[in-house]
Amino acid sequence: MVDLFRKHVESVDVGLTTFNKLESLQVNLGDLCNLSCAHCHHNASPQGTRIMGREVMDKIVVFLAYHPGLTLDITGGCPEMNPDFRYFIEATSGLAPRRIIRSNLVIALEPGMEWLPDFYKEQELVVMASLPCYELENVEKQRGRGVFNRSIGVLQQLNRKGYGSDLELHLVHNPGNGSVSGSRDMLELHYRKELLQHFGIIFSRLHCMNNTPIGRFRDNLERKGTYQRYIEHLAEKFNPSAIEQIMCRSLISVGWDGLLYNCDFNLAAGLPLGRKDGSLLKTEHIDEVITAGSPIQMAEHCFSCTAGQGSGCGGSLAKNVTQ
Repeated sequence: MVDLFRKHVESVDVGLTTFNKLESLQVNLGDLCNLSCAHCHHNASPQGTRIMGREVMDKIVVFLAYHPGLTLDITGGCPEMNPDFRYFIEATSGLAPRRIIRSNLVIALEPGMEWLPDFYKEQELVVMASLPCYELENVEKQRGRGVFNRSIGVLQQLNRKGYGSDLELHLVHNPGNGSVSGSRDMLELHYRKELLQHFGIIFSRLHCMNNTPIGRFRDNLERKGTYQRYIEHLAEKFNPSAIEQIMCRSLISVGWDGLLYNCDFNLAAGLPLGRKDGSLLKTEHIDEVITAGSPIQMAEHCFSCTAGQGSGCGGSLAKNVTQ
């Protein structure tokens, strides 16, 4: 299946298996999280121990200072739970024109974390919030009991602070089962109608992401005996028009320990970038991997990024959906 994905891409254009131009630096602050979501590709949980420290953060700050204009994409786990989260955000202020925080929302309701919404606004962060569905049952199947109503409460807080109008507030949809996301435009219409009508919530845009068969989601599929079928389903839904926009052609991901990856999914799958001599590349070596034409690590989970409308950290990639 690993070779099969690469062959699918090469059949469209062999050049699409290589890096193009760095536009986004994604930083994973660790696998510590206040939730244990069923679809999490990092197995993040309150027991997470892989946590980025200031030494790696400072190297990222130096890199951003020498490479202006990049988008900084901050993720986890729950990135806000990193003990040095505030330090990192303040240190990168002014170094990236767009800084995205990928939040599970409910972290802002944990004791001692109530300051987060004001901090997001003060730092002008783009909030990318996980809300798998606009219905309680579907959200709580993936994220746990009570998460839906708590998420709604935080979204209402963010709206009152100008998010969704003056500041960017994006929502992220994940399918609740082993299927591929449907039309982003249609789903966004439903999200807007349901959230506004029932909760008075507005948002900037909906992003649709296929569930990637890694981590806890893969474990659940294997437990049900449906892992291979899911991979085959993704492969059947391969959409050639999504290939050009796959995130690994314009993004580099930095792991909690400073190791480099083509994307956060490869990080979760344990596929770091390295030299021909086998040595692994770390934060201080980013310049070695952002040359146009550098090879991209690919694996069978990559089919999740090219199925249906396509999928990635920026949401859907193609206008048309493969049937």
